[in-house]
Amino acid sequence: MKITVVGGGSTYTPELIEGFARRADVLPVDELVLHDIDAGRLTVIGDLARRILARQGFPGRLTTTTDLAEAVDGAAAVLIQLRVGGQAARLVDETLPNRFGLLGQETTGPGGFAKALRTVPVVLDIAEEVRRRALPGAWIVDFTNPVGIVTRALLDAGHRAVGLCNVAIKFQRQLAARLGTDPGRVRLGHAGLNHLSWIRSVTVDGVDRLPELLSGPALDQLAAELRIPAGALRDLGAIPSYYLHYFYCTDQEIRAQQAGGHRAERVLAIEKELLSLYADPALDHKPDLLEQRGGAYYSEAAAALVTSLLTGDGAHHYVNVRNDGLVAGLPDEAVVEVAADVDTDGPHPVPVPPLPPEMLGLVQAVTAYETLAIEAALTGDRTVARRALVANPLVREWGLAAELLDALLEANRAHLPRFLASEAADA
Repeated sequence: MKITVVGGGSTYTPELIEGFARRADVLPVDELVLHDIDAGRLTVIGDLARRILARQGFPGRLTTTTDLAEAVDGAAAVLIQLRVGGQAARLVDETLPNRFGLLGQETTGPGGFAKALRTVPVVLDIAEEVRRRALPGAWIVDFTNPVGIVTRALLDAGHRAVGLCNVAIKFQRQLAARLGTDPGRVRLGHAGLNHLSWIRSVTVDGVDRLPELLSGPALDQLAAELRIPAGALRDLGAIPSYYLHYFYCTDQEIRAQQAGGHRAERVLAIEKELLSLYADPALDHKPDLLEQRGGAYYSEAAAALVTSLLTGDGAHHYVNVRNDGLVAGLPDEAVVEVAADVDTDGPHPVPVPPLPPEMLGLVQAVTAYETLAIEAALTGDRTVARRALVANPLVREWGLAAELLDALLEANRAHLPRFLASEAADA
């Protein structure tokens, strides 16, 4: 069994490697392949990965390569975890929108739109290579943001794909600790879109414990962690994803950003330090600093999901899949983030109770934006791109769309060949 990680030079990879090593007894992997276009990073990450696997007694072998065809040839599953343009592009995503009085964030708003334009064509090209060279029926697991948009683009193109995000599993682990129980006993009524979801039940052994989490000191603590007012959580009767902070407290967040300091700056510093640590030949485990990088529990979620897809264990996961009637009020072709039991046939989603109006309205608006964002990414059509920005609830204004789009495209010229081709055709 061969499993390939595209974007294997990511600083997340050591954690992912540990996740697969821990499951060697249930997921018999003969070969783990790390692929990356950055040979230098790949060497550093690959060497650390080998030390981690040796320390844990992993029976398979690890291969590193910059050749995509070689990487995916004969693979049973391919994980995609890449960032087109690297952290430098992320910094632009987070800072450029502030010039227009808008929120800067790497997966939502105009920054997330720019990331989608850069990312969708690249991931689809990778997926075509997977289609040509991987095993028949191979799974693509996408951890590349914006996960919902990328997963929908993959499914629209006919690929056998499922999207993965660490938000739900992070909540599951944190809420289990708060309730003093084992995470495996906790089931979340988690539904919405990627980075736009709500938890409407927290069931432990069949009993919904959400009411106690939304009352008293527990509510105030939760609100502080989410950076969302306690009153909002009480009114919603749900736990929003922490990304809802950008929608519920937009003006507050914009003011904070314009005062200085962006997450991308911190991540750049963390990544530099991590790579220095990784290069130490004595290091044979993931360093504690990786916890500050973000993506907590990603390795657990990813390795467990791949295990279910390849062994059919039927385990419970939180994944991005076609809506197909799951969330009433959304088109079937939308991609939603929901709970599902997973086997070799893929995810089998748990039924989703209808969303209340305040949730459904926002989900419908963002779904419309995602539809246009994918079309813009695939066509390089500026008119569609402007329509996408206006449809985005964090942009909205026609008066901003044209100038904002010009700025986004100029900042990302090196990564948007479709828009450059469109400009040449118009000229």
